[in-house]
Amino acid sequence: MLRTAVALRHVAFEDLGSFQTVLEAAGYKVHYYDIGVDALWTLDPVKTALVIVLGGPIGVYEAERYPFLAEELNFLRARLAEGRPTLGICLGAQLVAAALGAAVASTGAKEIGFAPLTLTPAGAAGPLRHLADVPVLHWHGDVFSMPAGGERLAQTPLCVNQAFSFGPNILGVQFHPEADVSDGFERWLIGHACELAAAGIDLCQIREDAAKFGPALRDGGRKMLSDWLQALRA
Repeated sequence: MLRTAVALRHVAFEDLGSFQTVLEAAGYKVHYYDIGVDALWTLDPVKTALVIVLGGPIGVYEAERYPFLAEELNFLRARLAEGRPTLGICLGAQLVAAALGAAVASTGAKEIGFAPLTLTPAGAAGPLRHLADVPVLHWHGDVFSMPAGGERLAQTPLCVNQAFSFGPNILGVQFHPEADVSDGFERWLIGHACELAAAGIDLCQIREDAAKFGPALRDGGRKMLSDWLQALRA
């Protein structure tokens, strides 16, 4: 019997990317809930087999401007209280951390582009080991504090908390292991044009880095997800 994996998507071009085929191979039927379009109250926070919360260009602390954030956090609190399998990516990781009681704030600087992670011993022993020495795609200006009971898995010089786990079923990553930059990456550059210009990002350089590092990121990200899915507990 197919299990259901639901991706909460905030902007159309930040989708599951290279993760889609891994999920399907693992026996999941994938659905998207587009925030602002689909009614989140129609999704059961506990019974859904797997939830993946994707990225987006807003902050967790902007609930007054974007009221759906409060609904999303309530959904995640109910789900995480039951320890249900949940993966958060970028904004998604920040939402998961916040739902677990952690603070999320601006770093005052943008971390955008390809750079490697430094894994903690716990990170090197788990699924993130497949991304050791792989320049991954970073695209954020916020950071979460470590949730009480969480385990830090990775860091970079600009961001001490790049990834965390909260038991075997909950994983949050600040970076984008799902990004298949060989297919559709130009949509990211168009969709985030204002942010890239304000941060002074060299588009030629980031395109060159995407072509150079994309295959290793795609392969490492898929292996990371596959390992994590296999280790989930009922």
